[in-house]
Amino acid sequence: MFLSVSTEKQLEIVESLARNIWTEHYAPIIGQEQVAYMLNRFQSKEAISEQIASGMLYFLMQENNEFIGYFAVQQKGRDLFLSKIYVELSKRRRGYGKKAIHFAEALAKERSLTKIVLTVNKNNVNSIKAYKKMGFKNSGSLLQDIGSGFVMDDFTMEKSVA
Repeated sequence: MFLSVSTEKQLEIVESLARNIWTEHYAPIIGQEQVAYMLNRFQSKEAISEQIASGMLYFLMQENNEFIGYFAVQQKGRDLFLSKIYVELSKRRRGYGKKAIHFAEALAKERSLTKIVLTVNKNNVNSIKAYKKMGFKNSGSLLQDIGSGFVMDDFTMEKSVA
């Protein structure tokens, strides 16, 4: 179900999934201009490759022989940072996000980490509900300047894995 991203072809698949999912999901929340900026800055093949080189682990989600989403995690001290988790619209509400969270929890436990931490846009209401349902708690707010006049206005959420 989860395939570690390491090849050029897999990077291309993640980049393609990101463009489709982000455009559909985030344009109504943050606008098309910011989506395009963030895709180029954070979800291009080159950006993903740099993130992997700095310790981020990317995983493709697969259903049968079709790639339907992806997620990425990175150890930060005693925490596992869930950097991204995205599933195609037609495959949402089928438990794939929950399976990815369980996978991340197992990875955190394997590394003797204490919690999973994530950030989520404050207006991403459905994702916030889903995270709460999976045991995440709101732990604060984070406003990050990402350049070109754009900001990420997020909640931080965390879940204990001990």
